[in-house]
Amino acid sequence: MLSVDDFLQRPGPIIDVRSPSEYDQGHLPGARSLPLFTDDERAEVGTCYKQQGRDAAVELGLERVGPKLATFARQAKAWTHAEDGNPVRVHCWRGGMRSSSMAWLLETAGLSPVVLEGGYKAFRRWVRHTLSRQRPILTLGGMTGTGKTLVLMALAQRGEQVLDLEGLAHHRGSSYGSLGLPPQPTNEQFENRVAMAWERCSPPRPVWIEAESRRVGACRVPDELFAQMMAAPVVQIVRSPEERIQILEAEYGQADPEELIAATQRIRKRLGGLRTQEAIDAIGRGDLGTAIGLVLSYYDKTYRYDLEQRQPPQHTVDVTGLTPPQAAERLCQAVYEAVPISDRVSKAG
Repeated sequence: MLSVDDFLQRPGPIIDVRSPSEYDQGHLPGARSLPLFTDDERAEVGTCYKQQGRDAAVELGLERVGPKLATFARQAKAWTHAEDGNPVRVHCWRGGMRSSSMAWLLETAGLSPVVLEGGYKAFRRWVRHTLSRQRPILTLGGMTGTGKTLVLMALAQRGEQVLDLEGLAHHRGSSYGSLGLPPQPTNEQFENRVAMAWERCSPPRPVWIEAESRRVGACRVPDELFAQMMAAPVVQIVRSPEERIQILEAEYGQADPEELIAATQRIRKRLGGLRTQEAIDAIGRGDLGTAIGLVLSYYDKTYRYDLEQRQPPQHTVDVTGLTPPQAAERLCQAVYEAVPISDRVSKAG
């Protein structure tokens, strides 16, 4: 059996043998589901264990699993590569009978399995520990429509370390944030994704993170990370109102008008009844620019409030007229002069 760190560094596909509902709740990023039991079978075996004891439960489990053994072996082989020695990584909830049984089967079938010690439960402890690790952070701020995500992508292309929380959450962080994106992961799975990405960041180099509120859609930014973000310097980019509207038109121009209207309705209480109706009417006649201008008044007010809650130094960089790569270059030039290397290193602990 391997520790979490060793398990993650080993080659080969990760096979999660827990039940489908366990996997759906949260799993190691990239893991493939090959459940030993269905949800109903798992419940059945568990009930048998409580009522009749371990031996009876084991026998029942063997009855349910027996007909599936050949299918398990074929599927696992399809995921491995013979030229690499057929390595495969297996885990269950606690590193017990389910993973050890699957490992025995796969080894018998000619594969080279390793098992995660402590199972997914140990991985979740690793997630909490990893998220508490200190890294030097630069938070990228800016009002809605300044193109922060595009600039983050350009920073990553320059070789900067970037943690894209919105990308990991499948949400842009506003009422309109889910439009055109895949369904959000569970909050547990979001934490797993963030922890894996956070682990890949290496101090003393800073990590750029978009300045977010505690929630990105339905996903909550882990408390350990959010505390570090709130203490980090804020680098705020500025663009003209006209450019911001153009950026948002490009981002949401292909969205379903009915979905845009529904998203606008969700902020009616804060936007105001009259302004909301004006925005909806503009969307209905295809005038997205006017609708965006009306909605931005609400988001600008919210952003200013959030910015006031942050105590660390704030640096403003005007990127009006610049492409994302140009903005990233100006950002790096301005920030690395304004934020001494010694300060960034000290934040890494």
